[in-house]
Amino acid sequence: MKPKHIQISGLVLTAVYGLFVLWIYWAAPKSVSDVTVKARETIEQAANEAAAATGTYEVDQQKFTQGLNAFRADNFVLAREMFSQADPKGIDPKTQYYIAYSFYRQGWGRFSNDDELFKQGLEQVNKVIELDREYRADDQNLKLKHPVELRNEIEEGLRVTADDFNPLKLTRERQ
Repeated sequence: MKPKHIQISGLVLTAVYGLFVLWIYWAAPKSVSDVTVKARETIEQAANEAAAATGTYEVDQQKFTQGLNAFRADNFVLAREMFSQADPKGIDPKTQYYIAYSFYRQGWGRFSNDDELFKQGLEQVNKVIELDREYRADDQNLKLKHPVELRNEIEEGLRVTADDFNPLKLTRERQ
């Protein structure tokens, strides 16, 4: 081996080691087992960002289906977890719409709405509108097909009006 090759390999190894030390400081693992978890998360995040940048990003269809099944079974917490795992980058309008809808459905009540869940749903539906202003849900089980309709329903649920005290309100249907 030539001396130049030895010098170059030494520089490369030093740079890799330096990057490893910087990554350790950045990830701040608490234990040795935490190092592997942080490394896996970093690699997955880098892979997702690369896929999004190249236009090859796809939602994990199996986790999306699990989320959809949980959504239809009214298990909204599990549904949001599965949808978040299916779309870790958070850039698929369909998946993000289901997350927003799950906040609405879980927060809806005959007597009163859960304002905290509605606020989270409002943030999520605004994210869907930013991702795709023209998005339309193709699920026949959803009564609100457009994010704007869902946003209006959530905003109406957050407002306190005289209609909130109407006893006929008890007969209303969840969307």
